[in-house]
Formats: sequence, C-alpha cells, structure tokens
Amino acid sequence: MSTIAEQFIRTLGEIGVRHIYGIPGGPSIPYMEALRKNGMRFILTSNEQSAGVMADVSARLLGIPGVCHSTFGPGATNLATGVGGALLDRSPVLALTTEVSEEDTGRKIQMNIDHQALFAPISKWTARLNKNWRETLNRALSIACTELKGPVHIGLPVGVDAHSADPRSSSLDISPAPLPKPDPKLLARAGELIIKARKPLLALGLTSLRLGLAPGVRAFADHFQIPVVVTPMAKGVIPESHPCFAGVLFHARSDIVAEVYRNADLVIGLGYDSVEFNYETWMPDVPLIHIDSERADIASGYDVACDISGDVGKALEYINTLVPSENEWGDAVAVCRTALWRALTPQEPGFTPSSLIIALQDAMPADYLLTADVGAHLHLLGQLWQANEPGRFLITNGWSSMGFGIPAAIAAKLCRPHTAVVCLIGDGGFLMTCGELVTARRLGLNVVFIVLCDRSLSLIGVKQERHGVQRYATSLYEGAFFGADSFLGVPVLHANRPEDVEPALAKAFRESGPVIIEASVDGTSFSDLVTKKYT
Repeated sequence: MSTIAEQFIRTLGEIGVRHIYGIPGGPSIPYMEALRKNGMRFILTSNEQSAGVMADVSARLLGIPGVCHSTFGPGATNLATGVGGALLDRSPVLALTTEVSEEDTGRKIQMNIDHQALFAPISKWTARLNKNWRETLNRALSIACTELKGPVHIGLPVGVDAHSADPRSSSLDISPAPLPKPDPKLLARAGELIIKARKPLLALGLTSLRLGLAPGVRAFADHFQIPVVVTPMAKGVIPESHPCFAGVLFHARSDIVAEVYRNADLVIGLGYDSVEFNYETWMPDVPLIHIDSERADIASGYDVACDISGDVGKALEYINTLVPSENEWGDAVAVCRTALWRALTPQEPGFTPSSLIIALQDAMPADYLLTADVGAHLHLLGQLWQANEPGRFLITNGWSSMGFGIPAAIAAKLCRPHTAVVCLIGDGGFLMTCGELVTARRLGLNVVFIVLCDRSLSLIGVKQERHGVQRYATSLYEGAFFGADSFLGVPVLHANRPEDVEPALAKAFRESGPVIIEASVDGTSFSDLVTKKYT
C-alpha cells in the first residue's frame, strides 16, 4: 500500500498542483520524494514569506489553490506573513508546516510552538494531518475555495507520513459551492433606486476581479454611461481607456477622483470588498447599494439602502436588463481624467517616478504581467498605470506587506512562462526579498526587476511630512544602490533618463535569465502626489 505522504502528494497533483513553494526540513523528505516521483516541482525559496506570496499568486493565475510549505517554528513564523497576505487578498492557499509528533505535542522541544494557534487568526481553518488524511485535505481545500476564498493550514506531524494510506480513489472535488441567488425583492428595490438616481456612481472592488465579472461590468458601463471608480486590486475589470472610468480610490491624487464621487447621489458597490478601502473613508452621505458575495461592512450611521449578498454575477445580469434614465453627469469624468493626468505627470526636468512609469508603459509588450511592491511608487503606479485587462496588474492591498513584488513576479513567470513578466519595486522593498533573485537565476526565469532607486522609504517620509515633522530614519543608503553591473550573479542594467527605459527593457527581455534595471529617480515629487486627502 502507498504511504500517506505518497497519496497526499498524488492527490494534490490530481487537482492540478504542479509547484509547491517553500523550504524543507528533515521530516519533509518523504513528501519531497513523493513530489519528485510524481513529476511535481518543489520550488526552493530563500525565505518562507516568499513561498506564501508565490502560492497566493499561483492561485490567482491558475484558479486552483496554491501550496506552500515550511518546517517547524521559525519556518512557520516566516511563512505566516505570506499566509496573512492570502487571507486579506482573498486567495485560496494551502499552507503546510512540519509539526511535532502527537506524543510530543505540548512538550518543551527545540523549535516547537503551537502552529494551530499561530495560523488560526490568519487562515480560514487549521488542522493537523492524521490517518484520516483524505477527509482533512478535502475539507481544507473546500474551505479555501469557498467565498470568501482564503488560506487554510494543515500541520504535518512527524511520523504520520509513513502510515499506510487507504487504497480508495484519492480524487477530490474542489469546485466551490455555488453562491446563493440574490434576493429578488432587494434586486427590484436596487433597480428602482438606480433608475431614479440622477448621478449614480459604480464602485468596483476585489470581488469583481476574482469572480471574473469584467464582461458584465463593461456591458454595465456601456449601458448606463455613469462614472466608474475602482479599488487598486480591481484595476483592469473595466478598461481604463473606457470613457466612464474615473480613477482609482485610495491611490495618488485621489482628491481629484473625489471631485467626481463626492457629487454622486447613489453609490453602487459591485463586488466591493472593504478590506481594501472602507466605504465610509471615501463615500459621500448618500444611499448605498452593496452587491457582493458578503454583506456590507460599513460603520453605523450610513444609509445602506440595499445589502445584496450572494451571486454577484446574477445580480449584475439583472441590473443590465434595466432601462437607464438619462443621468446628469455631463463631462465630469472627462474633466476628472484630464486633471488627473496633468497632476500625475508634472513637467519636471530629470528622471521622475512618473516619467519612469510612462516610459515603462510605452515599452511594455502587449502580453505582460506587472507585479509591484508596496510603497510610494505603488500609490503612483496604481493611479497612473493604464490597465485595460483584468489580471495583468498584480499587487497586495488587503495585506499590503512589503516584499510582495519579487516573489510574485517569480510565481507569475512559473505560471505563465511565455508571458513577459516585470516587477517594479522600490529599493526598500527590494532589500527585503532580494535573495529570491537567486531563486529566479537557478530556475532560469527571464523576469525583469526594475528597482526604483531614490535612497529612501519614501512613503514613510511623506507621511512624516503630512504630520508636520521632519523626515527621520527613512534614509536607506548613500551613493549608488548596486554600484556594479551584476548582483548575486544577475546582470544589472542602468536607466538614468526616461529614454533609457525602452532599450534597457528590450535588452533585458533578450536574456535567458533574470535581469535587474536600476532606475535612479528623483523621488521628491512623491510629496505632491501621494499626500493629498482622499475626499
């Protein structure tokens, strides 16, 4: 008979898992050997945090749970940061950790902590594997794939792997349970409000991206011709070239976007997950129609006229059958977009973050995936980058952990090997996970890492300015960041002007492995771009 380790890994392979990310320990060897025999790859990372991010991004791109692994204690605590990201960015992830044997549970043993207590608040469910491994795995994956999607954790106790496994078929069905149909009475009420409103506004959130609602959203925009705003992780659900697109909530110069949404007389939150940006932080004092897989999370005192939870796609289909009234928005969106573009692209001399982003957009091939790290550059990138398709702009915003960009790009390239993958990252974020460049080099992945070098933790600096205090403890280094033409065996190209970006990117894409582009920019403009009030 097969062992539990062999059957466990074989079952993951049957649902489509091809990569498990992480760092092994001695007790992991039976699972590693099962991976090798089943033609699956263990992607060795430099840090377990990266493994969690890679599993998160794999889940987003492939539509099946991503899998990550760590060993005892410090490996598990490192992994926890990536798992927390999957929780608040709503990605189905299976996190595996080695744990002490049943008889050693609770004892004072080197590296031993309670992994169940560690992962309970940052996962949807946690369990320890035992002889009933199939039931545990089935339940874990079912929970991970059910709305709201998210991570689950299974501890792998030392010794359980060697038990003989039940010879029954190990096939699992990870199809999520269908969402309930929306309440028809609430839908009818929502329809009445939408038709009656003179200045309705549509706000799209993360759920609209995750549930693949882009076609219905575009039909809505064409049909109703009202302003549409999005949260950062919903970029691309509606093309930013669409005449109804009014901008991104929360990101750079959203005070200009507020000139539109503060004049709405009705807000329609479609697939709006407030984990990115709470309604009450930006919404005017008008009725709200909330349509999502979960009920509205909003402070008391706001007028939630319709709280519709369940199948968001079905609700959108109903709304698209309504006959819209003529609205009173006029040219508000066009005026907003013109003002936003002017504000985000100041005519300053030198190499600014804005000119870098514009040059990168112009040079990027049509088939691309862009990952970005957290920082001041993300606030600017999130507003300035023109995303016209869903799923090409990969960030974290629910969790917002620095260190996301590099491992996200590596996972993206593994999942989409024929797609051009670029990571835009600040020098501070780069320092957190730069060890993963060796991972990309070892795997021979042609990922381009553009490091925005302004020598500072700029977002913290501008927040200090917002509080009226001097910048303090945000300076990273003096002089050049890399100071050489290679780093950890990865070639380094240099961009000191906007016109350097296109040839550097073209040269980088001709390489067979990873490439760094050091973009030495003047970050002083961040103060004017990311400190504006949201409303």
